[in-house]
Amino acid sequence: MSHVDAQSLHVAVLYPDLLNLYGDRGNARALERRCEARGIEATVTGVDIGDEWSPEDADIVLVGGGQDREQRRVQADLERRGDDLRQYVDDDGVVLAVCGGFQLFGHHYRGWDGEVMPGIGLFDAVAAHPGPKIARCVGNVVVLWEGETVVGFENHGGRTYLNDNQAPFGDVVTGFGNNGGDGLEGARVKNAFGTYLHGAVLPKNPHLADRLLALALERRYGPDSADLAPLDDSAARKAHAEALHAALSTSESALGRRFA
Repeated sequence: MSHVDAQSLHVAVLYPDLLNLYGDRGNARALERRCEARGIEATVTGVDIGDEWSPEDADIVLVGGGQDREQRRVQADLERRGDDLRQYVDDDGVVLAVCGGFQLFGHHYRGWDGEVMPGIGLFDAVAAHPGPKIARCVGNVVVLWEGETVVGFENHGGRTYLNDNQAPFGDVVTGFGNNGGDGLEGARVKNAFGTYLHGAVLPKNPHLADRLLALALERRYGPDSADLAPLDDSAARKAHAEALHAALSTSESALGRRFA
């Protein structure tokens, strides 16, 4: 058995039945498939409210998006896990937090009705919904991340604002991003990534999926394990290109209407 065949990764999905807007659970499946194609054993575990679980049992932690009512349902349980999750990230643990999960991984989220939901403060950011009469941030989005494009779909009422020393996930090429004003999308702390991109985001962005896998393998097995074998990503690259074209075409069309 080769060294690669002996490798394994454990992916934990927080609240998979409640925080799963626009197919966010597909992020776990994408990671699982990419592991399987490389002979890496992948185990995916759902973590629900009240479950006995430690982030140290995981190599990658995923959390998806949900509406305000779902965020309220998970908030207290997530808050009690906050110390463990922050320690996990301090120890270079890998996290992908999407939309509602991203908001609750900041300091707090103020919902559309004014109720403030405390977050776990993993990201130095706050989020707030401007109210039900304000249009949501909806549409295709393109982000420039580490010299490459990441594509996805955003649909969020809340706006996220990063504090001065908080690094974003990337820069908005087209779309709204965190708040539709500062040109920033998501947040990053060490190996933890927050983003508003649904889709699910990883199947359309295999380079991002592989970054998460490489970081997790390096943490568990050492730097030599981060060199992943290439895969046939023709289908994923096609999906990425089509999403990129749709987003940029929509942006150009909107710009044309604006100045017509």
